[in-house]
Amino acid sequence: MALNFLSSLFGKKKKQEETTTPSEVEEVTYEELEETAEDKETNEQINQLMERINEIENDLPRIKISIDTIKKNIQELRDDIDRLDKTIKDVMMLYEVISQEINPFKEQLGQENPLSNEIQELRKELEDLKMELAQVKNDIKVLAGYGVDIDSIIYEVLAEV
Repeated sequence: MALNFLSSLFGKKKKQEETTTPSEVEEVTYEELEETAEDKETNEQINQLMERINEIENDLPRIKISIDTIKKNIQELRDDIDRLDKTIKDVMMLYEVISQEINPFKEQLGQENPLSNEIQELRKELEDLKMELAQVKNDIKVLAGYGVDIDSIIYEVLAEV
């Protein structure tokens, strides 16, 4: 490209000798050479930028896959931590129950510890509710067998409460 340019300049120089002076031809040639050198540097920079952009575009899918994998691993770790937390709570409750059973001061602690009294009361209430629920189920089955309108009975009971 530069050789063609220079040869074209020298060819024009012979023709232009009659109309222009040699110093003017040299000035034009020097300016044009600077422009072509700048264009060449600019093209090299553009090519380097394009190569870098292509590399980045090729890396993006791999980075996305890596991010998705990391997100999945983080979620698995959160799930594991939640399970461990629940297990630790269960072990602590079990420890409390066992230590209450083995403790020689159980009778003294049972009277002084309101937590164990509340647990016993809640167990008793839970068993009572289970029994009452079972009775209600049996009563509903019996009433349904006789063709009684259960919905109207439920509305009446709810109205009383």
